[in-house]
Amino acid sequence: MSIEVGSKVQGKVTGITNFGAFVELPTGKTGLVHISEVADSYVKDINDVLTVGQEITVKVLSVENDGKIGLSIKKAVDRPEGERPRPPARQFDRGPRPAGQDRGPRSFDNKGPRGGSGGGGNRGGFNKGGRGAPAPRKEQTFDTLMTSFLKDSEDRLATLKRQTDSKRGGRGAKRQ
Repeated sequence: MSIEVGSKVQGKVTGITNFGAFVELPTGKTGLVHISEVADSYVKDINDVLTVGQEITVKVLSVENDGKIGLSIKKAVDRPEGERPRPPARQFDRGPRPAGQDRGPRSFDNKGPRGGSGGGGNRGGFNKGGRGAPAPRKEQTFDTLMTSFLKDSEDRLATLKRQTDSKRGGRGAKRQ
């Protein structure tokens, strides 16, 4: 009996490493099941899924000229046509939210839907009123948008320059 790519065979786990498991096939040859081919979901430790001496069904993925045989456990499982494996449930679900909060991203300090207590959060220059209701939209032309952007940009550069000057010791400080 020869090993052909695509065939499903029974095998016995003979060794486990941190990157996969070695499986002895009926022909006496040994193949490797990479850790990514063990299960449909993420496997952090292969010892949680397989044990030495366990009988498993594997699908032959590749047979190299140098004798290496690539195997897969997850592809050996028959699924109905078109069915995809379901991803595992997410483990970082925060549960239900208190009433009154929107479904937007939550901050770590839980001070509302996007954190903070208001003011200064929007630096885009369009809604200078803080984090309340959005400012009423005015019909803005390209020129007014560009003027607003340039003013905001100059303000930021001035603030940045003041901060770096204070760290260097002020305006008249000389470097040594």
